[in-house]
Amino acid sequence: MVMGIGIDIIEIDRIKESVDKFGDKFLNKIYTQTELNYCLQKKYKYQHLAARFAAKEAVYKALATGWNKDVSWQSIEISNEPNGMPLVTLKGNLKKFLSNDKDLKISMSHSKEYVTCVAIVYKTDNNK
Repeated sequence: MVMGIGIDIIEIDRIKESVDKFGDKFLNKIYTQTELNYCLQKKYKYQHLAARFAAKEAVYKALATGWNKDVSWQSIEISNEPNGMPLVTLKGNLKKFLSNDKDLKISMSHSKEYVTCVAIVYKTDNNK
């Protein structure tokens, strides 16, 4: 059963403009070191940074937590499974939003100018 859903879309150039304007201050506020290590070595680094930004927004919406002092951008880390599928790791106070009977999945997609992500929180059936 679906417990929450979130979606986000962002212009890749908007992320590039933020990086150009604010540099490391922006990058270190939004992204974990693991995310930066992955994105910044890519040929199309702004596309990868935008994808993680959209994913974080979509996850927040799906969890319906709202922004507060206990939740930061780095509370969500986006990485990849060996097969390329995106993987979400919740950190800090966000961990409590997923109990043993809930899971979270995301899907990201991009075009030349935009990145989008959808996140779904769903109840699992642990009796199987």
